[in-house]
Amino acid sequence: MRKSFDFQSLKNLQTPGRYTDPSVKGLHLWVKPCLKKYWIYRYTLAGKRHNVSLGAFPSTSLKDARIKAQKALVGLAEGADPRRTRRVAVKALRPVSTPTFEEFATAWIHNNQSAWTNDKHAHQWRYTLRDFAFPVFGKKQLHEIDETDVLKVLEPIWLSRTETASRLRGRLERIFSAARVQKLRDGINPATWKGHLDAVLPSPKLVKRQRGEKHHKALPYRQIPQFMANLREQEGIAALALEFLILNANRTSEVLLAKWSEVEGDLWIIPGDRMKAKKEHRVPLCCRSLEILSVAKSFSLANSYIFSSRDKPLSNMSMTAVLKRMNVDATVHGFRSVFRDWVAEETEHSPEVAEMALAHTIPSKTEAAYRRGDLLDRRRRLMNDWQAYCKSEPSKCVIQIKAA
Repeated sequence: MRKSFDFQSLKNLQTPGRYTDPSVKGLHLWVKPCLKKYWIYRYTLAGKRHNVSLGAFPSTSLKDARIKAQKALVGLAEGADPRRTRRVAVKALRPVSTPTFEEFATAWIHNNQSAWTNDKHAHQWRYTLRDFAFPVFGKKQLHEIDETDVLKVLEPIWLSRTETASRLRGRLERIFSAARVQKLRDGINPATWKGHLDAVLPSPKLVKRQRGEKHHKALPYRQIPQFMANLREQEGIAALALEFLILNANRTSEVLLAKWSEVEGDLWIIPGDRMKAKKEHRVPLCCRSLEILSVAKSFSLANSYIFSSRDKPLSNMSMTAVLKRMNVDATVHGFRSVFRDWVAEETEHSPEVAEMALAHTIPSKTEAAYRRGDLLDRRRRLMNDWQAYCKSEPSKCVIQIKAA
């Protein structure tokens, strides 16, 4: 959009968009959704439109931006590509020791992984960068990488491996942001989604919806009594862990990292640093859960973890392996959905009790402020009813449910 440019009017801009300077052809001020402002020079070369970053406003003044744009315009008329000219100029100003993307990203992960609550996060960061980003621009210096490089990484997997690609984009954005803070690159973050890559790539949610993709495969809740009967026939500590997880509607990591020191009578208290919402979660244990703990004691002996192998928690794939051995097409996490469906379809327990049992956060800040308790007694009745359903005869799985 066209607007008369002066310092005050530019400073007061609060609407995201691209503003054209009528004084110099191709000079624009790009106001990002976060309201940060960048000068860009837009030009066409060999039939393709390109952008060159000229610096951020107001550190780069209107006068300086016009001088840079004018030089780019003259260079373009003489056959020079402004992007290449800028790269050469920037490279000349940088120290020889500027790290490559691979070097910087590897160091960044090493320095930040201590803040992650789960070791698998570091593995996932390394895996996605190693397999997808490093082969494309791992050896490039940080300031040499632009949107074209990022798209070379993302486009081949955006439709086929959407979740992986989306997470990888977010990781790239964080790394480039860190590099900018350390003054190893400047200009627009090439992995930014909103107002940037979203103009080129389809929304991940839209892609998943068009594929009919579901979050987690889950059994119909009416099959649970038969499934649980079959599960109780399986041998090994992983089968016990899976049954315990289903009975208590837990997340995988909550069970795998459970310790004996967290159990007090018929109450399991999960510390806040292990919960997704970072808030302590009390779990009322039903009779069958207590039986499982008794059996697990013979496996773990003196180990600190309840479900362990040689004093180490079971691997993330241990319960999935049980499902595969049983030839069940479902995910471990999907049993939380099964529990929620059963509560809604077969009981008169309130949704808030079910959500509290699942340790879901309350989206409304106002509601969260008033709801200070954890509904323990009502959740205890709910989980006892869930246990009764799970242990019922497959052919007689309709039971009388009392409201909490």
